[in-house]
Amino acid sequence: MEMNQMRNGAQVLDGSNIMELVGNEQGFSNYVDSKFHQLDKDRDGKLSLKELEPAVADIGAALGLPAQGTTPDSDHIYYQVLNEFTHGKQEKVSKSEFKEVLSDILLGMAAGLKRDPIVILRMDGKDLFEFLNGPGFDAEMTSIFSQIGNSSTSLREHVIEAFGRLDVDRGIPPTSDSWVFNNIVDPALLSRGLDRPVTDQETFMEEFKKVALNVVDYLKEKPVIVAHSENTFDGSGVKRLLSNKFQKDKTMNTTIDNLPKDRNGKISKKYLRVALDVVSPSAGLPPVGAIEEMDKVISETFKTVNNADETTMTVKEEEFKKLLTDILENIMLQLEESPIAVSSNSVVHEPLSSSSTLLHPS
Repeated sequence: MEMNQMRNGAQVLDGSNIMELVGNEQGFSNYVDSKFHQLDKDRDGKLSLKELEPAVADIGAALGLPAQGTTPDSDHIYYQVLNEFTHGKQEKVSKSEFKEVLSDILLGMAAGLKRDPIVILRMDGKDLFEFLNGPGFDAEMTSIFSQIGNSSTSLREHVIEAFGRLDVDRGIPPTSDSWVFNNIVDPALLSRGLDRPVTDQETFMEEFKKVALNVVDYLKEKPVIVAHSENTFDGSGVKRLLSNKFQKDKTMNTTIDNLPKDRNGKISKKYLRVALDVVSPSAGLPPVGAIEEMDKVISETFKTVNNADETTMTVKEEEFKKLLTDILENIMLQLEESPIAVSSNSVVHEPLSSSSTLLHPS
C-alpha cells in the first residue's frame, strides 16, 4: 500500500518537525529548559538517574520497545540510552549534558523518520463506507472468504476473521487492538446475532456488510487514530554505515566501550548479540525480537559467521570489531538478496498525552 493512497487528511511524520526544533538554537534551548525543569523534581539543577527514567522510558516507547522489565534485550537498550546521558557513570546530569545527548537522540530519530515516515490516520468511517459500496468489495470479500475456508466455524467467527484480513486502507483500524475490538467491532457484532454455522458465501458477505455498516456508525461517533508505517529492510542501511568509515568507527567504539571486558581487556563473544542490537539503529535494522523474519536472518548469520555463536571464547577488541563487521556484512548480503517488507498499525489511544511530548515536540 503506497502512502499516497492514504486519505482522510493523513498526517505524515517524517522527522522534519524534530529537525526544525533542534536546528532552532533558541527554540531548542527553551524546549530543553522546559523539559529539564519538568524532570528535575528536587530542583537541584541536575538530573539523577531516577529523574532521567521518564525521559528514557519515552525514548524507548518512541523506538517501539516494550516497557522496561519486559525482555532482557530491550532492557539492555534502555540501559544504553541511560548510559548515553550519564556517560556510564552513576552521577547526576547537568542541563548542558542533557541538551547535548537529547539533541543526538532526536536527530537520530529524525533521520529514521525521514527514511521510514509514520502516517497518522484518522479513521472515521468514511473510507470503510466507500469500500463497502465500491466496485472492489465483492471480489475482495470473495477472496477473503476462500482464504478463511473452514478455519472458523460460526458466522460470527468468519466475520471477525474477515475484519482482521482487511488493511487500514479499507478504513478498518487494527481489530487485534483490544480497545478497537471491545468498543467498535464487538458492539457492531452483538446487534446481528451471528452465533450460527456458515452456510454459504452469499450469507457471509451479506452479514459482513451489515456488521461493517454498524462499524461505520461507531467510527463516526468514536474516530480511531492509527499510526501506520511501512519499512523495507534491504540492507541499504547497513551498507551506508559500513561505507562511512568515520561513522562506522565511532559506532563500533562507542558500542565496545560499554561492554564488559576481562582483566586482559578481552571481550566475550557472547556479547556479540548485545553489540549487534546496540548498533542496529545506526545500521537501519529493527531491534531484536521486533520482526520474526529478521530474527531468522540474524540467527542464520550467527551460525555461519566465524563461529560467532560460540560463547566460551574471548577476543581482543579489534577481533570483536571484525566479527561484528562480518555479521553486519552477512546480514546486508542476505537482505540484498531477499528484502524483508513489513508494515505496522498501532492505535494511538492518547495522542496528546504529556508522556509523549519529549519525542513529539509541537
